[in-house]
Amino acid sequence: MTARRGCNVSFELQKRAQGSERTPGRRAADRHMELAGAGVGVGVGANVGGDNARAMQSLTWDIFCKVIDNYGDLGVCWRLACQVAARGDLVRLWVDEPGTLSWMAPGGAAGVKLRAWGGLPAANEPASDRLIEAFGCEIPHDFIAACISRVSAGAKKPVWVNLEYLSAEACVARNHGLPSPVFSGPAAGWTKWFFYPGFTEGTGGLLREAGLLQRQQKFNPATWRAAHSGAETSQTTRWVSLFCYEPPALADWLLQCANALPQSTCLLVTPGRALAAVRAASYENLYKNSLKRLSSKGLKLSILNVPPRSQPGYDELLWTCDLNFVRGEDSLVRALWAGKPLIWNIYPQDDGAHEAKLQAFLDWMQAPDSLRRFHLVWNGLAPGPLPLVQDATLQKWSECVLVARTRLLQQPDLLTQLIGFCAGKR
Repeated sequence: MTARRGCNVSFELQKRAQGSERTPGRRAADRHMELAGAGVGVGVGANVGGDNARAMQSLTWDIFCKVIDNYGDLGVCWRLACQVAARGDLVRLWVDEPGTLSWMAPGGAAGVKLRAWGGLPAANEPASDRLIEAFGCEIPHDFIAACISRVSAGAKKPVWVNLEYLSAEACVARNHGLPSPVFSGPAAGWTKWFFYPGFTEGTGGLLREAGLLQRQQKFNPATWRAAHSGAETSQTTRWVSLFCYEPPALADWLLQCANALPQSTCLLVTPGRALAAVRAASYENLYKNSLKRLSSKGLKLSILNVPPRSQPGYDELLWTCDLNFVRGEDSLVRALWAGKPLIWNIYPQDDGAHEAKLQAFLDWMQAPDSLRRFHLVWNGLAPGPLPLVQDATLQKWSECVLVARTRLLQQPDLLTQLIGFCAGKR
């Protein structure tokens, strides 16, 4: 666990001394495609042909992302890249570990090119119009030097944006849109701009692609459950998704589902840290893969381990469930758009800054006491036990999330705001 910058904005002369948000623990990049060497771009999926022709009527976005040890940063950057491309612009996504995209986005996206971190655009490719530096990853100096060379040769100077982490804290609105002059390096004299996602007016908003709610309206949870459960479940069964780190109260939750609730629970556990946490918190017969085997033992809690899911597939998981446990930032936003009761496992930080961030989110959501209490215990910020999640309690949580989603839908989405913001800085 490492500290993160949070809302303490400083100009470029102050290095990002707090480092990246998450503890390094890199996975090997695998199988999505071969990156043929520095400077060699690799297309993802069906790239639209005739880039030079398109460049005459489109902007070119270069989005930079470094993967730490979780999926959220790349998930956000991939969503942003896809939404930019869907509006007709060209996108180059520069990433150091593309392997996660083999399951997150197996089909790629038209108009998005995946590139190796540290590479450079070819000489015949369009110059950058937008530089998006996601989550303090720091664009390589060689790339910035190449941009400067293009500008010296007559290209327009790109708009350079620091896309920051999501927070509901009040300082986000204060810091959103501030300039960050560059005082050293090849881009000395240029200016970066802070762009903060957020939940309220005066911030950069949240990513929301066109047609999202229409897709959800057409989705049938019953069909999904029948296709994925592997066993008969009661109509009163509560379906719960679990995507988490290592929440201190996980064992308490499993016991509540198994013993304290009147209805049965089907817990859909995502792979990786969530599955490992369940195994650590459970008896051996509580984390087997077979839902049928668990149910035959008369348990009220059945656990189904779900495979890695693409981004649209994860949305369907959220839409299917009556309660969603999420972690980090990307899945939190998707859970809000799903409009179902949610519990957020915020990334813990050594300096305790995550508590203020969680409290600010709960304040914005106008969480009822039971939902606030559950969050605090779940994240180890208050002693247990967890509140009992009866049907009436879950209904209150549902009403809270739906009201919060309505407020969000009244605001422009992040990309719409980012496009307007950049247009004003050219």
